[in-house]
Amino acid sequence: MSNSRNIYVIANDIRSLHNVGSIFRSCDAFGISKLFLTGITGIPPRKEISKVSLGSEHRLPWEKSESAAELIQKLKKEGVAVVALDNQSESVDISSYCWPNNIALLLGNEVDGIDKKLVELCDGVVEIPMQHSKKSLNVSVALGIALFALVSKNR
Repeated sequence: MSNSRNIYVIANDIRSLHNVGSIFRSCDAFGISKLFLTGITGIPPRKEISKVSLGSEHRLPWEKSESAAELIQKLKKEGVAVVALDNQSESVDISSYCWPNNIALLLGNEVDGIDKKLVELCDGVVEIPMQHSKKSLNVSVALGIALFALVSKNR
């Protein structure tokens, strides 16, 4: 990634602290600019997060923000495109999405996904295409796939 590019991740309402730890680890591995933890998403220091993150919470810039909606609006005012990672009717295949330079990828709750009101604030929605009847992945696994697609497409 070039230094002129900013990639952010917004983890909204993530229930599992182990998922939060994995999200930290993936963000650190892919050189993400900053991780935003919103809603009920747990924050460090927590042993469940550090067990999975392997110290990433100490290396990766992160910030707690109570309101995902306010954060999305703030980032958009700063010229950051916000894209939801969710399998919705308006979703675009992640492999064909044209990623902007400054982007925030929005993740949602493990059970309910991303609230429709938040999706409406986003500039786009991408999904990971799946072959069989189960149409979802663990949020941290989905993030790893999405970050690989985002970073590798823009090298």
